[in-house]
Amino acid sequence: MASADIAIRLTKVSKAFGPKVAVDHVTLQIEAGSVFGLIGPNGAGKTTTFSMLAGYLKPTTGTLEVLGFAPDQVEALRSRLGVLPQDAVLPSADRVGEFLTDMARLQGMPLRKAAGTARDALAEVDGRTWWNLKCGALSHGMAKRVQLAQALLGEPDVVLLDEPTAGLDPRIAYEVRQLIKSRKGRSTLIVSSHNLQELEEVCDGAAILDRGRLVGSGPMAELTAATQEVRFKVPASVTTQSQPPPAPTPLSLVQGVPIVKLAEYDDERGELIVRFDSRGQASAEQVIEAVLWILLQQRVPISSVAKGRGLEQRVMEMTD
Repeated sequence: MASADIAIRLTKVSKAFGPKVAVDHVTLQIEAGSVFGLIGPNGAGKTTTFSMLAGYLKPTTGTLEVLGFAPDQVEALRSRLGVLPQDAVLPSADRVGEFLTDMARLQGMPLRKAAGTARDALAEVDGRTWWNLKCGALSHGMAKRVQLAQALLGEPDVVLLDEPTAGLDPRIAYEVRQLIKSRKGRSTLIVSSHNLQELEEVCDGAAILDRGRLVGSGPMAELTAATQEVRFKVPASVTTQSQPPPAPTPLSLVQGVPIVKLAEYDDERGELIVRFDSRGQASAEQVIEAVLWILLQQRVPISSVAKGRGLEQRVMEMTD
């Protein structure tokens, strides 16, 4: 891709703390305007990678660029890079409006523009009425959204979010996810989180880290195999047994569909797995339509239908 299409570029980046290697030769590119997830178990290197992207840490070896600059080039990235660390703490004695205005002033804005920018960011997180509240009086959910507003000040080109919905009640977490989705195309957002269902919902792509190494990356549909297989939750007996014996089983009928590459039953999960080649004429929707027709004709009870394996399963398969 052209450099203008890449917001973040890591080339053979490593970070060591003494003898311990936290990030090990990671090479990665993140498209501008996308929402991208950083995934991995504890100790995988997510936080260290996030900290290097934010400029808090320098790589031991390799090169890392944000919008074409090293993250520690503060002047070049001023107002263009927004960051929400997981452990961010608001100044308890400051009022919300005062805090956000001060943060905007640090980006070089004059006072009137800084105040307007602060109000816009607070409105975006649905906090218009909090302007005069002291930060120390905010609930956890309110404080999290004020921190998010700080990261969004001035329409930054890149926004780094570390566990943006951690500890939030379901309604507020949903609203934050919707806000992240609404930013697609306007900003490049990198989200580090343990909530895999959330990342699968909001992210266009992701990188999976394990013990400091990059074990998988790409568009979300490829990572979850959503363009390669469909899974149907059905009882094992009606899928594999013929009644009467001369009649073909639903499994064999599915296997006979021209656009199906392979059909098999996973006893452990209770799923009929149908694989297809998306590079040909087949799409997931076409496969679902064809297989559902067979299963309904054969009166097979269907609990659910899903594209791919789900991000959680893929991460479990790719990490120790």
